[in-house]
Amino acid sequence: MTCALCSAETDLIAHPVPGGPAGATAQICTTCAVQIDGTPEPDHWRCLASAMWAEDAATQVLAARMLARLSGHDWARDLADQLWLEDDTRTWVENLQQDSGHRDSNGVPLAQGDTVVLIKDLPVKGANFTAKRGTAVRGISLVAENPAHIEGRVEGQRIVILTEFVRKR
Repeated sequence: MTCALCSAETDLIAHPVPGGPAGATAQICTTCAVQIDGTPEPDHWRCLASAMWAEDAATQVLAARMLARLSGHDWARDLADQLWLEDDTRTWVENLQQDSGHRDSNGVPLAQGDTVVLIKDLPVKGANFTAKRGTAVRGISLVAENPAHIEGRVEGQRIVILTEFVRKR
C-alpha cells in the first residue's frame, strides 16, 4: 500500500483527522503518523508538494496542517500559498487549528504556524539575550500539553514563550 502523504510503499494505518466528518481518516505510514503527533522532520515533508493535491479531503487537511506547522521554512510557505481547497475542506483545516485552546494576550485563538508579536521584553533563560518587545515570531508551534505555552524562534534560538506575552499578528 502507498502512504497518502509521503507515497512510501509500506504498511498503512487509518490515521484519524479530527475537526471534520465523524470518523474521517487518512491511510498513512507510521513515519508520517509519528511526525504528525510529534516533532516533524522538515525534509520528510517535502512530499506535501504532491499530497496537497490529493482527491481525498482528509489527506488535503493533513497536508495543509503540516504545511502550517512547517511554515518556518520557505518551501512550506510557498506550498501553502499555492494550496487551493474547497470551502468545506478549508473550514475543516481551520477547525483542526482552532481546537488547541491556545490564546494570545487578547484571547485570540492561536494556531500552529501563526505569527505572533512579543508584547514585552522577555529574558531568555539559558541564552544570553533578551527577546525584545515588538519582535515577530513566525511559524509558532503549539505545546500540546500546555495551552499557556508556545514555541518559536527568536534570534535563531528555539524558545518556549508564555501566550500571555504575545499577540497574534
